[in-house]
Amino acid sequence: MNESRPKSNAEAPSGIVAVGVMVVVGFMNNGRIKALDIECFINGGCTLDHSEQVTEFLILKLENAYKIRNLRLRGRACLTNLPSNTAFRGFGFPQGTLVTESCITAVAAKCGLLPEKVREKNMYRTVDKTIYKQAFSPETLIRCWNECLGKSSFHSRRMQVAEFNKQNYWKKRGIAMIPMKFSVGFAATSYHQVSLLRGRSQTPLRAVAPLVASRELKIPMSYMHICETSTATVPNTIATAASVGSDVNGRAVQVPPPGCPSLAAFSTSLDSLLYSLKIACQILLKRLEPIIKKNPEGTWEDWIEAAFEQRISLSATGYFRGYKAFMDWEKGEGDPFPYYVYGAACSEVEIDCLTGAYKKVRTDIVMDACCSLNPAIDIGQIEGAFIQGMGLYTTEELKYSPEGVLYSRGPDEYKIPTITDVPEEFNVSLLPSSQSPLTIYSSKVFPFFTSENMAR
Repeated sequence: MNESRPKSNAEAPSGIVAVGVMVVVGFMNNGRIKALDIECFINGGCTLDHSEQVTEFLILKLENAYKIRNLRLRGRACLTNLPSNTAFRGFGFPQGTLVTESCITAVAAKCGLLPEKVREKNMYRTVDKTIYKQAFSPETLIRCWNECLGKSSFHSRRMQVAEFNKQNYWKKRGIAMIPMKFSVGFAATSYHQVSLLRGRSQTPLRAVAPLVASRELKIPMSYMHICETSTATVPNTIATAASVGSDVNGRAVQVPPPGCPSLAAFSTSLDSLLYSLKIACQILLKRLEPIIKKNPEGTWEDWIEAAFEQRISLSATGYFRGYKAFMDWEKGEGDPFPYYVYGAACSEVEIDCLTGAYKKVRTDIVMDACCSLNPAIDIGQIEGAFIQGMGLYTTEELKYSPEGVLYSRGPDEYKIPTITDVPEEFNVSLLPSSQSPLTIYSSKVFPFFTSENMAR
């Protein structure tokens, strides 16, 4: 068995380290990783903020889609003299999977194999348990991988890339493909509660929540209007983070399905918000049922007017407690997440070896959204998220002076992706015929760090 000790410090030119990593990898000549020992140090800034939670997520999600039998992970949030920043989309996952995918690439180089072959060799293949002993089935993960292989024409394009590199001395191309297993939700149950008179509504929640309410109340979307969030009306709102908003808010307007003993059995900010919304709508509809039965041909206005005259309450609060999540850090075991979202992405990039300028030739992404509530919204979120991830891994960087003064204070120094950074060919597809019994209308929320990892 071979051993490698790659260094993986995400270090800025100013000497500021965002994530410092010490890695030891044990692997066979065929690319099979037998052991992985990783210690991560997070730059937590001068206050704790969300650094502890980001560190926990980094550890829990670091294995990504790979089964590594002997895995030891440690993470530390370090107190530094820099300003603290809050967590951002997918927090913990992009940092952790960057380390994992770097290990995969290093092993492939040592063994003289394609990185994709090493990824396939180490991916989960059958019903199994994660490093923290949570059971799951990787069937959908494998489907996403195979679907992306086919849609991207990966193998034929890899040969085209090799031919391009032979014909061009100063310009080179590369193509890569990465799988993703993203755990949805928080390990702390308090983050999975929501009350709906209305919970929290942001994009895409503003577009998805009216769909749920319209379906539950059986009235047109034109009747749906969303107000601004305020704890004066809704004290139990949570952040639309960790991809749980739809589950929680949506379920609050939906009653439990037949045979379900408790809503706590369901999953999680976007998901959770929609669960709450569904409960509230069902409460309203139950109150209106006698009026609707008396006047089945009436309009929504007729029913509401009759309810008002009969002094029936026309407001309802839907409250969804979320699911039971737990993690025993002493034992390293738990059931911290309700379900997983799977995906795969393939990107081809061209670089000018003289100037360092690069362009994205093509990107293909396959995501498991199950029965999407709004495919246009979901695909749009994936496309925008890819560009966000690309910025994280390529151009966006906070630079500080030795005295702690922020250098990158404006667009001249802090570079975000622009319209010219969009891949020339950009294909996003949702995995067909996928089901999720725990989520709102069998739809899954999703992160974007499959594509973000590809962007690096």
